[in-house]
Amino acid sequence: MSDTTVVHLLRHGEVHNPHGVLYGRLPGYRLSADGEEMAAAAAQALAGRDVAYVASSPLERARQTARPVAAAFGLEVAIDDRLLEPGNAFEGTRFGNGQGPLRRPQQWRHLRNPFLPSWGEPYAAIAVRMLAAMADARQLARGREAVCVSHQLPVWTARRAIEGRPLWHRPDRRQCGLASLTSVVYRDDVVVAITYVEPAGAVSRRPGKGA
Repeated sequence: MSDTTVVHLLRHGEVHNPHGVLYGRLPGYRLSADGEEMAAAAAQALAGRDVAYVASSPLERARQTARPVAAAFGLEVAIDDRLLEPGNAFEGTRFGNGQGPLRRPQQWRHLRNPFLPSWGEPYAAIAVRMLAAMADARQLARGREAVCVSHQLPVWTARRAIEGRPLWHRPDRRQCGLASLTSVVYRDDVVVAITYVEPAGAVSRRPGKGA
């Protein structure tokens, strides 16, 4: 008999980032109060599902988002480094108010190839590690469901890889809102459907919300 398994890719909730820093992998960036509300909304959206495994990126904002989901199912959160935010040469900088890399000649070398991208971890490498993490989650939750909490770029890159689309893309075209669920449905080891929902959409649309 065939097994149907679902792997949900959950993006973390809103981060407290009053200075608009590109925080990437920097420590100390946790969920805002609204971000915690978003995480709770995502957990509520999964209520009644058959979740058997919850994994998270090691970054604090992802672990915070994973906790209410794991608690709802009486599970521990497994930390998986493959779900981590990609490294970025512009980490710690600000892009608003004319402070972007185009105004800093020393940063121009990082912009030489947007198709790779040259400013951070290659899209292909992100896809490889994300798909590996999803494959392991699928095996651990075989015939049931798994939740993997990650970040916008890894989730979107994994989806494009699964759909057979080019990995290069415009960041402003990503369908991966805060605390959104990109759910991949497998029959045995074959993807049969991908769905997308934004259970925290009402919170995300409040004035002043960001990534």
